[in-house]
Amino acid sequence: MSFSIAGKTAIVTGAANGIGLAIGRQFAEAGANVMFADIDEDGLIAELGEQIEEGNVRYFAGDLREKLTVANLLSATVDAFETIDILVNGARRFAVSDPLDPEDDSVMTLMNQNLMSALRLSQQVARRMIRQAEGREEGMAGSIINISSIAADHTRPDLLAYSVSAAALNQMTRSLAVALAPHRIRVNAVAFGSVMSASLQATLKENREYRAAIEAGTPLGRIGAASELADTAQFLASDASEFMTGQVLTVDGGRSLLDPVAVPAH
Repeated sequence: MSFSIAGKTAIVTGAANGIGLAIGRQFAEAGANVMFADIDEDGLIAELGEQIEEGNVRYFAGDLREKLTVANLLSATVDAFETIDILVNGARRFAVSDPLDPEDDSVMTLMNQNLMSALRLSQQVARRMIRQAEGREEGMAGSIINISSIAADHTRPDLLAYSVSAAALNQMTRSLAVALAPHRIRVNAVAFGSVMSASLQATLKENREYRAAIEAGTPLGRIGAASELADTAQFLASDASEFMTGQVLTVDGGRSLLDPVAVPAH
C-alpha cells in the first residue's frame, strides 16, 4: 500500500517555519489540500508566496490558544475544501526554564501552547470527522498526528517545562487514540530529536558548539532534515498506517538510544 494522501484535506499548525512548514509543503506536493496555520501571518505569506489561494493551498493566521480562533480555523478549512481528513498538531514552543525558580511560569506557558491548544483543536476536528463519516461504514474517518519530542522521556532539569509538555502530549495521544478508535479516527505522534526544527536552528546560531555535540551524540552522526520527519507524518496520515493508533514514533537518528544528558534534545 502506498503513502498516498492525494485528495485528502489536512490542517497543519505551526506551518510558518521549520517542521510544520516542511510537513505542509510535502502534503501539498503529495496532492492533499492543505490549510497552513500559524500565529505568524507574515511568515506564512513569505514562505507560501504565490501558492496562496492557488489550487490546494490556503493559510490561516491566528492564536490557536484561543477557542474562537480554533472554531474560525475549522470554518475556514471547511469553506475552502469542504472536509477535514488529517490534522497535524505542529505548533509548539521551546523554552529553557529554571526548575527551582517559583516565579518561573514556563510550565504553564508551554502546557497551554504545546498541550492544550493541540487538545482543543483535536477535539473540534474529531467532532467534524465523526460527522463526515456518518452513514459510511467502511474506511478510516481521519488521522490526527501530534508533533512531540524525545525530551518527553529524558531528563534535563533546564528543559523541565518542555519535557513535561511533551510527555503530556504523548499521553494525550494515547488517551485520544482509545477514545476515538470506535469512530475510526486514528491518533499518533512523532517524537523528534536531532531534527532541524526552527528552535534548533535558533539554538545553533547562538551556540555553534551544539552542532558538534548533537552529531557526536547521534548514532547516525548528523542532524536530520525536517523533510525526513515529514515523511513519517505522511505515513501516519496515509492508509498505509491504518492499523496503527496510539503510537509515538521516534525520529532522531538514534539519539535517544544513547541520550548523553549534556546533549540538547529538541
